[in-house]
Amino acid sequence: LGRQAIGRGGGTGVVVHEDGYVVTNYHVVQDARRIEISFADDPIPYSAEVLSYKREADLALLRIKIPDGAKGSRRPNSIGPADSRLTPQAALQHNRRVFQAVRMGTSVDLMPGETVIAIGNPHGQTHTVSTGIVSGLHRDVEVPAPHNLRFEGLIQTDASINPGNSGGPLLNVRGELIGINTVMNSTAENIGFAIPVDQVAEVLADELYPNAGTSWLGMDVTEQSPLLVTRVWPDGPAAMAGVCEGDRLVSIDGAVVDSPRDWVHSELQVVPGATVALRLAQNGEERTVKLQAWDKLNGLLFQRTGATFEPYQVGGNGMAVVTYIAGTGPAADIGLEPGDLLPALRPKMKRYRSTSLRILGKQDLARVVAQLEPGSLLELNVFRDLNQDGTYSPEEALEGELRIR
Repeated sequence: LGRQAIGRGGGTGVVVHEDGYVVTNYHVVQDARRIEISFADDPIPYSAEVLSYKREADLALLRIKIPDGAKGSRRPNSIGPADSRLTPQAALQHNRRVFQAVRMGTSVDLMPGETVIAIGNPHGQTHTVSTGIVSGLHRDVEVPAPHNLRFEGLIQTDASINPGNSGGPLLNVRGELIGINTVMNSTAENIGFAIPVDQVAEVLADELYPNAGTSWLGMDVTEQSPLLVTRVWPDGPAAMAGVCEGDRLVSIDGAVVDSPRDWVHSELQVVPGATVALRLAQNGEERTVKLQAWDKLNGLLFQRTGATFEPYQVGGNGMAVVTYIAGTGPAADIGLEPGDLLPALRPKMKRYRSTSLRILGKQDLARVVAQLEPGSLLELNVFRDLNQDGTYSPEEALEGELRIR
């Protein structure tokens, strides 16, 4: 076996939220074993992790990891005392690290000839600023191997964009983000491209943020202000806490949520199992409820099957065990019970060719369920400890069909 070469690479990113969420090109962080982020006014690099990505759009969402000692309240009311160790890029508010986020602009009204500014680290020359104009709009560009990507609707600019600028901001004269620099034409001069910020915002809202979340609260909210609860899943965490449809969201753990963006960022910070305080309003009266967040996989399984599961080991064999059943739903309809073991299932779909699939844990089950259309049938093989002796025998095997909702 040969040794795999390990090297260092560089790129640029954009802070899109003060809690340390960063957008960059996916190819900048693809296959990275360790990611570090540094700022112009702060010599100490921060570690970061990839939360989610969309390869086809060449976009990734990162989160800066803050040492536990620097974490505090979610959203303080004011800035604390000055500290000579802090910089304008990363301030400490009531023991909470706050990063300076970019102002979001729009790309819908861009015009050829408009002045733009590119910031990045071309060829390792950190924090380089270049200027130019919008040279063209709605450019379709194909990127050859090894990336093999096709972009549509890019902004073309003559601002200097070189290797190392990838993932960095393209700004207008007001300092607002209008694009993410992503590719350049290495065979030509003064031709660079950026993903329009409106496309970036759409990918963030539709895929990167939802995929980055690890918890499920059991409710849906409106996509515009004011934030109203539009659905509460019966017997889910929100329902058990007393959240009702029509409630207006005021705050989460004391952090005011005035917009869908506030809600998305607050929800991202909720970890499975954590107790969350929601401030709600309805009919002119406010109240606070506390709910316990579930993990995202169980949220998916509960929505589709009406049950939650956890991994389980029997004699070294992995399975999924039922942990909770909603009062009504597909799982209750076929008589599943907490404690039932699920070693295998068979989706009644042509793509699976009627083959039984081994279920080694909750992730396997969620992966199958996520691909099924509403109304699809799952043939389940279930073991239930009927005689309550703590073991499972062939005589305790059950079968049934569960209809995915």
